[in-house]
Amino acid sequence: MTIGPALPLAILVGFVCTAVYVLVRGGAGGRLPLTFLAAVLGAWAGAAIGARLGITFLAIGDFALVPAVIVSGAAIGIVAILATLGPQSGKAG
Repeated sequence: MTIGPALPLAILVGFVCTAVYVLVRGGAGGRLPLTFLAAVLGAWAGAAIGARLGITFLAIGDFALVPAVIVSGAAIGIVAILATLGPQSGKAG
């Protein structure tokens, strides 16, 4: 059984996108694992969408890098928006 290159590359792209997000925001708090998971799944889905649409600009083999980064960033943005809209854990008053 062999692992295709899409999953390891998606993990790598998700890690880099999460690292850039944390660097820009200054931290992710307790939602860092969820942010990383969303970034990895977004990168994996973005690569699949890019391969299906034929977007091969900056591709690593069959892994479409540009759509992977775009969808990974969108997934991180969705997690950030949902975390902002969700209940806050701080004390009231």
